[in-house]
Amino acid sequence: MTTDHNGCDSVNPDEARPMRLDAALTQISQLFKGPTESEVIPLAQALNRVLAKNLVSEIAVPPFDNSAVDGWAVRGADLLPEGKVCLPVGGRIVAGRPLAEEVLPRRAYRIFTGAPLPTGLDTVLMQEDCRETEGGVLLPAATPGANLRKIGDSVAVGDVALVAGTILKAQHLGVAASLGLASLQVYRRARVAIFSTGNELREPGEFLPEGCLYDSNRPALAALITRLGCVVRDLGIVRDRPELVRDALTEAAANHDLIITSGGVSVGEEDHVKAAVQAQGKLDLWRLAIKPGKPLALGRIGEAVFLGLPGNPVAVMVTFLLLARPLIARLSGATMETPRRWMLPAGFSLKKKAGRREFPRARLVDAANGPRVELFRPDSSAVLTSMVAADGLVDLPEAAMDIHPGDLVAFLPFSEVMS
Repeated sequence: MTTDHNGCDSVNPDEARPMRLDAALTQISQLFKGPTESEVIPLAQALNRVLAKNLVSEIAVPPFDNSAVDGWAVRGADLLPEGKVCLPVGGRIVAGRPLAEEVLPRRAYRIFTGAPLPTGLDTVLMQEDCRETEGGVLLPAATPGANLRKIGDSVAVGDVALVAGTILKAQHLGVAASLGLASLQVYRRARVAIFSTGNELREPGEFLPEGCLYDSNRPALAALITRLGCVVRDLGIVRDRPELVRDALTEAAANHDLIITSGGVSVGEEDHVKAAVQAQGKLDLWRLAIKPGKPLALGRIGEAVFLGLPGNPVAVMVTFLLLARPLIARLSGATMETPRRWMLPAGFSLKKKAGRREFPRARLVDAANGPRVELFRPDSSAVLTSMVAADGLVDLPEAAMDIHPGDLVAFLPFSEVMS
């Protein structure tokens, strides 16, 4: 995968103002191209892969008119508007076994769900609405064409059943199977390398010295990236030494499409990632005008895209959902819609200053007149348990505002960005 420089110069981190989120998302679409390599894989292996070309159906689904219910198949013209017509039984039709003989007029045929409707019959009445008698079947009134699944109701010949760029989920694989496809052409999976920086970090399961923390960022990032269909390589924890950071970036850039780091992109004396990226490549973005997640870097090292996330675990997850997710979609060839926000009443008061877009964690609480949004407290970006307790994020725009209980706020559910 390649990047498109579009004549953009590297930013000077010491002079750059924090970029707005919308501008950063636009920059991603302008700077980076999707994949060109694809492969054909078995349908059973295509979950979470990205479809590389439109699926144009060569068959109709269903391929014949069939019954949607168990019941009786008749000609609509043989029914009476007032109902209660009795027709003799003409035969029996089951799924997978078309009627062998010619259909006779003024007859009722026993039919089962999915059975093909013979020529000459156009209506099915549900069995619970009918009653068998000695002389035949007593039938109610019905609308001609009732309880039928018509040929091509789901997919017609020539329809684009699935569009290129679709991230293939269970329902998409079902559609492909209904077209008789045993394999699909998909883009090559994006290769993503991750590592954390920090002398204080330790691996889960290791002894934890005083003053140290277990690294929660990499397991969370690996899970989020894997769910997007990427190949993840975990490079572990890199200590805060310039040469170690430089070597890790060099190794990752050699054979990965994207490098994601956590920590080391702020302005502290022990934050070496930003300087290492500038020495080996270039930065296109540094600092984002959002909370949490201001210290963030985006650039290139050779052909690899670099994304440096903050170190605090909540900021890592929030910036991943807002920025890394659409970036990975771009690099994977996936078409990703803007996540939907729901306007819901606030169950809190908040005074917000102007200048940055804020995404406090929030949960939904049932109330007498419907759900309301309550903020999680405390709002520290180090409290990772808040991502478990919360149902999503409140999206507060850059403008200053006073929010009072009952005011409508934009709520971004995690279900929109963690699928």
